[in-house]
Amino acid sequence: MKRLLGFAAAIAIASVCNAGSAAAGGQGAAVHTVPGWQAVGRLNIGGRAMCTATLIAPDLVLTAAHCMFDIRHGRKVNPRSIKFEAGLNGRQSTAARKVAKAVIHPGYRHGQTSQFQTGTDIAVLRLDRAISGDVIRPLSLAAAPQKGAQVDVMSYSHNHATSPRLQSACQVIAARQASVITTCRVDFGASGSPVLQTRPGRLPKLVSVISSKARMSGRGVSLAAPLGHELQALMREAG
Repeated sequence: MKRLLGFAAAIAIASVCNAGSAAAGGQGAAVHTVPGWQAVGRLNIGGRAMCTATLIAPDLVLTAAHCMFDIRHGRKVNPRSIKFEAGLNGRQSTAARKVAKAVIHPGYRHGQTSQFQTGTDIAVLRLDRAISGDVIRPLSLAAAPQKGAQVDVMSYSHNHATSPRLQSACQVIAARQASVITTCRVDFGASGSPVLQTRPGRLPKLVSVISSKARMSGRGVSLAAPLGHELQALMREAG
């Protein structure tokens, strides 16, 4: 963990990629009343680690770039060792696909930990087979939230490895080009989780991607990557 100065406060940052088996327990609300929640799924990375990802096109998912690196050795993971389990709930997923290709933000440098690195901590993965829109509708993308906005975070974690949890009505306490900081508290395994704008009865919109958990002025916060114009280029390259 590295300590840095930013947003007029000290921030201690920790990656939330998870390695190893899952434990029981934890906090958070069930997500099954959220329309379209099945577009969020767990990434099973070589059977050794996990992250969270979101379907953003029939054959594309969005996650954190650091999930594409081995947590122990720092080497790139073979994309074909990754499985996306959309809408995983218990032992059943709505759809499961292997990953065929991973495209990482060109500005991302693995091992560098700062809120300025957060903005490049995104990756787009192409699935080996598209998921029909009749099965799962991909979530649409929207501009990064502004300071003071309320957002939700939907994630799998080491405490909830087989069923996602929703943290709702989190506040955006800082929003800059390099990162979005929210009051949502995430745990290991939540890397790549979608930060959502939700409205009753409508599909949520994906506005940012969880990169890391942190402490800011003594309280737990989460750092997320805004979705800039680079994302469209990553999607084209992945496709």
